Amino acid sequence: MTLEPLLDAPIAIQIHVAAVIPAALLGTYLLVRPKGTPRHRLLGKIWLALMVITALSSFFIHQINMFYGFSPIHLISTYVLFGCWGAIVNARKHNIEVHKRIVRGLYFGGIVGAGAFTLIPGRIMDKVAFDGDEITPLLVAAGIGFALLWLMSKEIWRRRRLS
Repeated sequence: MTLEPLLDAPIAIQIHVAAVIPAALLGTYLLVRPKGTPRHRLLGKIWLALMVITALSSFFIHQINMFYGFSPIHLISTYVLFGCWGAIVNARKHNIEVHKRIVRGLYFGGIVGAGAFTLIPGRIMDKVAFDGDEITPLLVAAGIGFALLWLMSKEIWRRRRLS
């Protein structure tokens, strides 16, 4: 592991990583700890702010230039911005089930899913985490993908049983 590629990266990428890493850690904490406590509310607000910074900073990253400097990953950033708004609105309305669903989607789609794409060989985080090793990030990304599919299928089957 080396931080050199990240330190040499444009400032937008550095800001993006500086927001997403604590968001990933804090998000994990929030998902496993008790909900509705004053601590949960405070840390949830911090987490949402980190997610908004992560999403906004991504609009200044144009490493994959497919359409006027943007790529499909920017659709996830748009999803994150609308999702953050939806999480706040539903928490304030005490619509906790919708709030939970949105926050889980933001975490697993916006952090875990999008994070898996950063490990594609040749990208900056691949170089940071694996020093440019070709096969390891593909195995990690495949593992994350399978875990996401498994979690989503569990959620879908749980919803079917409830209806």
